[in-house]
Amino acid sequence: MTVVAVHSATEPGRAALAHAGREALRTGDHLVVVDGDPRRRAAGVEEIVDELGETARRMEEAGLTVSLGHSPLTDASDAVVQIAQQHDARLIVLGLRHRSPVGKLILGSTAQRILLEATCPVLAVKA
Repeated sequence: MTVVAVHSATEPGRAALAHAGREALRTGDHLVVVDGDPRRRAAGVEEIVDELGETARRMEEAGLTVSLGHSPLTDASDAVVQIAQQHDARLIVLGLRHRSPVGKLILGSTAQRILLEATCPVLAVKA
């Protein structure tokens, strides 16, 4: 089985990756890391791989099987849901941060869309 971690270069993103790593290690699942930052997703896979390379190496040394999930979809929530379905994920782990009501209204919520559209359980981690 697979655990999907939604990573971003933020405290909630790092918390989600750490929790997903612990969960995958505990259950013996494969860990697939998906970048949830649309700006970085547009920059390309190489930048994401460079940033996550050291983290992935440490996780593999701890006994995890780690891979980077990539999708041509530009919308982060669609990409996460698609990758989770492709890998038959049993769990998606994402980080949350506090947002004002106006911020939610103007920007929408990637986390909310993942929660509503995912076909597997979603664990929200607060940093």
